[in-house]
Order: sequence, then C-alpha cells, then structure tokens
Amino acid sequence: MRPFAEIAAIAEARKGSLAVLLAGAAPVKTPEELAAIPDDRWLSQMAKGIFQAGISWAVVETKWPGIEAAFHGFDPGRASMIEGEAFDALLSDPRVIRSGAKIAAIRDNAAVLRANPGMGRKVADWPAEDFVGLVGGLARDFSRLGGTTGQYLMRFMGKESFILSRDVVARLQAEGVIDGLATSAKALQKVQAAFNTWKAESGLTLNQIGRVLAQSIDAG
Repeated sequence: MRPFAEIAAIAEARKGSLAVLLAGAAPVKTPEELAAIPDDRWLSQMAKGIFQAGISWAVVETKWPGIEAAFHGFDPGRASMIEGEAFDALLSDPRVIRSGAKIAAIRDNAAVLRANPGMGRKVADWPAEDFVGLVGGLARDFSRLGGTTGQYLMRFMGKESFILSRDVVARLQAEGVIDGLATSAKALQKVQAAFNTWKAESGLTLNQIGRVLAQSIDAG
C-alpha cells in the first residue's frame, strides 16, 4: 500500500486543501471526557443507532426528544426492566419507532450496562490501535451493534475511530489492504494494521485518516 502522504496528495488533488479536509474530521474527546459520560448517554446513543438502522436517520432525529421521554432518559436500570405492560406500552407509543425487536435490543443492552457499569471508562482506556477489538466486543456483548452501527456509536460519542464506509473501503481495496468487504476478522485485522501504519506515518487520528481515505475516492 502507498504511504499516507501519497494518498493525502490524491485527496488534495480531488478535494482541495488537506488542512480543510482534516478540519472536517469528527472531533475526538480526551480519555477524561469519555470516562465522564454516564451510562444513560451510552444507552441513548446505542438506541439511536439501533433505531436508525434501515430507516431514515432524519426521521429518527425528528422523533428523538419523544423517544428519550418515552424511555425515561435511558436509565439502564429502568430500561433493563421493560417487560410485559411496559413493553406493550412502548409498542403502542406514537413517540417511538414501534419495532418490537429494536425495543427488545435496547432493553437487553440496558441489562448489559446495568450489570457492567462504567462504559465510558472502558472505552476511554481502550487503545485506538485496537479499534477493531473495541467494536468487535460491542458486537459480541450487545444486541444489534455489529457492523458500522458500533463504529458510528464510537464516532458520535467521541472515541477515536474509523468508519468503514463505501469510499473508505474502496480506498482500502485500491491499496491492496483487502480484496473484498471488510467483514471477516482477518480482513478487519488487516484494516487495523493499515490504519496503524498510516497513523504512525502521519501523526493524525483515525478520524482524520478515514476522512482523507474517503475523500481520495472519486465518488462519481
């Protein structure tokens, strides 16, 4: 694969100043800031990602204040006990996107957080050089957080991260890092190794590297 500087030059030629490209990357919180995020905010963002899967994100954003209210602020203890009448009430609540499977996933994730408090500290302490291990754990331990859903969760919460969007995957394929989709454990390890190499070369965050990779592709 090419050195990061060469890929950055491609992105500059297509999209303009590298400084402007880097400035557009999502910000990264400090470990202290991540550790301070309470578990109800982690559950809230998990729920938003779960609801957004397969439908318009704009619809979810519009309904979000009502969803927050319906789930009583996503307190993990309370949300973990959504059963029986409480579950049925959410299914019939017009404020909520009424998917029984998604509501059940949120309840199940609340139970995980209730049993294992301190999500912010765990995420803060996880090294960026093993981001695939972090999101792999999300997919294993939580419901409906596999694929890019877990990646977007980390991005929106402020963890240094990459998202394997279509354009990022296209650049990884062009560099010979992977020859198909980045879904298998072997492919994801290759992706992580490539990002780690480019991070060491450039001194940039995973967020910034991912943005440059995406902008280096002609989306047509």
